[in-house]
Amino acid sequence: MDLTLSQEDKELIRNIRFLGEKFMRPLGIEYDAKGEPVPPDHPFFKMLAQIGYQERVAGMGREMDDLKNEKDKKERTSARRAVLIGEETSYWDRGVAVALPGPGLAGPPLMLIGTPEQKEKYLSIFRDRENPHWGAFAMTEPGAGSDVARIKTRCVKKGDRWILNGEKAFCSNADRADFIIVWATVDPKLGRAGHRAFIVEKGTPGFKVTKIEKKMGLSAYASCSLTLEDCEVPEENLLGGEKAYEGKEGFKTAMKSFNATRPTIAAMAIGIARAAYDYTRNFVKENYMLSRPIPRYHKIKEAMARVRRYIEVGKLLCWKAAWKADMGIVNIVEASQAKAFCPFVAQEAVSLCLDVLGDAGVQNDHYVEKLYRDVKALDIVEGTGQIQRIIIARRLFDFPSEE
Repeated sequence: MDLTLSQEDKELIRNIRFLGEKFMRPLGIEYDAKGEPVPPDHPFFKMLAQIGYQERVAGMGREMDDLKNEKDKKERTSARRAVLIGEETSYWDRGVAVALPGPGLAGPPLMLIGTPEQKEKYLSIFRDRENPHWGAFAMTEPGAGSDVARIKTRCVKKGDRWILNGEKAFCSNADRADFIIVWATVDPKLGRAGHRAFIVEKGTPGFKVTKIEKKMGLSAYASCSLTLEDCEVPEENLLGGEKAYEGKEGFKTAMKSFNATRPTIAAMAIGIARAAYDYTRNFVKENYMLSRPIPRYHKIKEAMARVRRYIEVGKLLCWKAAWKADMGIVNIVEASQAKAFCPFVAQEAVSLCLDVLGDAGVQNDHYVEKLYRDVKALDIVEGTGQIQRIIIARRLFDFPSEE
């Protein structure tokens, strides 16, 4: 596993650093105070479109697709680059990072099983250098979160169209998305074998965003509830076509999507931990003379050293999971290890930073207090930490997935 960064990667990090310091962190703090998402017509998003950001993010998926059948896998960098972007953007602000234009979580399933026509149609919009565009992913329901096999949104074939009925929850950027990958079932009794995914375009009759959730953190992006009432989708919008769902392939695609994105979510948690660490480290350097033999100072040094260890170990887990994905190697365990470990230790890291900061840190306008609220959600989204530990245990002891 190569841990070195290419010149292109280094340039990417420098660009994100510039955008993060000048725009992302100030926006994150501003909209956290407002308790609402950054609006889609914000000039920052338009600027990102003009400099080609959304095209580059969408291009990572095309790069993976182009290399799918290549014997030489050394050039594959899509998963690793997604981890780099996830960590660095979340270092500056995770809420704003999720709100950035691009295909979002709709990208992996579209690339995994989308037809060539679907990929061209829905990824080409991100080549627009004038206006920002978004994709979205709708799996979670009010009664089906971590157990995605229990989704109840129904899909019924009528002639050359599919009719969708159901509810979805916590769908990121659904209020502004040009298209949403919606998961449904032909029959809940079929379990995983009944899963289908559809590309639902903005403005489709019967599709409606009903609510933007108020969250404890990550206010800068919209978490939406939505309904589908007799929502008609043309048959060509069945993601991948009928052949993609033979056996339990629909469910497998959902799981592959999560395996592709979980290392990035884990890296986002590490980005937040880094932000808390850097802020607190600077605070300590400015306010304490740690060379003096004072017992409390020993506790501070021990806490900061532990935070540093968490960050470094977490980064390695994310990189290994991403490296295996780029090599075309099954990474179920590694992706789950990264997702189970990183948000958990990131919460602990930010908590330790608050301990070091003392009373100031828990004030509701303090930056690290904001990070403490932001980081919690990362243990929940894309499969909770508990679910990840179950997945790991199944693999360790060869349990069937239904256990």
